[in-house]
Amino acid sequence: VQLQASGGGLVQAGGSLRLSCAASGRTFSTYGMGWFRQAPGKEREFVAAMRRSGGGTYYADSVKGRFTGSRDNAKNTVYLQMNSLKPEDSAVYYCAADRYYRATYYSPNSYDYWGQGTLVTVSS
Repeated sequence: VQLQASGGGLVQAGGSLRLSCAASGRTFSTYGMGWFRQAPGKEREFVAAMRRSGGGTYYADSVKGRFTGSRDNAKNTVYLQMNSLKPEDSAVYYCAADRYYRATYYSPNSYDYWGQGTLVTVSS
């Protein structure tokens, strides 16, 4: 599986961005998908997880109510709509795929494939 993330950029605080992640492969719908982010000098942290259809979407407390994750299995794509952005949201954002649909969706170790990352910078 190859993942290609896009949609990052520079935005002012309070603004919005929509990230996309296109996946190759025929089994996309069976994968758990996640978004993570990593700021300079910090560990990679969980942002959102889009489970299989009907399995729900889960968020880190820091983004709950502001970010919305979704997936379109027909397009092999996941999205992250980010609203009310804050400077502390600045990071490289990565999409990831979990081939084995692990329960620990919040852990980077649960994901088998990673995109290249897209940079989000929020200015104050």
